[in-house]
Amino acid sequence: MTTSDALLLLDVDGVLNPWHRPGPEWEIHKAVAHDMSYRVVLNPDHGPMLLELAKETGAELVWATTWEEHTNREIGSRIGLPELPVIQVNSGPSAPRVHPKTPPVADYVKGRSFVWFDDDLTRADSQYLKAHDGVGDFLIVHIGPRKGLTERHLEMAAAWLANRETP
Repeated sequence: MTTSDALLLLDVDGVLNPWHRPGPEWEIHKAVAHDMSYRVVLNPDHGPMLLELAKETGAELVWATTWEEHTNREIGSRIGLPELPVIQVNSGPSAPRVHPKTPPVADYVKGRSFVWFDDDLTRADSQYLKAHDGVGDFLIVHIGPRKGLTERHLEMAAAWLANRETP
């Protein structure tokens, strides 16, 4: 097990909840957030896989999703994750051309290395993070929203965390 101060940031839609049901192991649920009901497609294997990645790398799992405080109850509990910290991405500062989640994430990480599993981030988000004071090393793992998170994505994160220089 590695000792780390790194973070594993998790988006929901397009990552843990893909656009379409990729296979029979994915379960359909009704979830409620922000006073609205949603149909979500979740893979119960994701929770154990993410917990194993966190354990192997010593990284901390954190929600970085517009689901915010609803995520632990409506998503995490259904895939076997314990209650995780939540970055308040809906009420943070904004910046031109970057995803609204990016500035609050930049403020949250406080120099900690992180891997961010997301389907919406662009080069502008990477550039914003690189230029932001208080953002250390990071890897954005781009997830295809049609299939969602796969073992390959987790392997990319594990390899990056294993090869980075720890402070």
